[in-house]
Amino acid sequence: MAEFKEITCSQDFKDILAESCQRKIILFKHSTTCPISARAWQEVQNFIRDSSNEVLVAMLKVIESRPVCNQVAEELGVKHQSPQVLLLSNQKVLWHTSHQSVTLNRIKQALDGNLVL
Repeated sequence: MAEFKEITCSQDFKDILAESCQRKIILFKHSTTCPISARAWQEVQNFIRDSSNEVLVAMLKVIESRPVCNQVAEELGVKHQSPQVLLLSNQKVLWHTSHQSVTLNRIKQALDGNLVL
């Protein structure tokens, strides 16, 4: 099972970004009030259960942690969307997707290098 962490502050994001130099990170941006995001969160949870512990999945709740969401968009150069998944490695975005495209299979394909920006 993949490791899971919730990002709630700027320092958490900095720590996750630094950790992306050691292993790949799946960053999931989640709106707790959106049904599309709820479905995407189910897909991410399935990914967590199905994956090895070599991957870290980090979740950022966009309403509760808006300043951190803005920081993520600014520092990574990816327009904010929700729900959204970003694959990070070496402090860079390798791939990202949003809304209905957030699926277990697409996340797995991106980790395997079969999907790129």
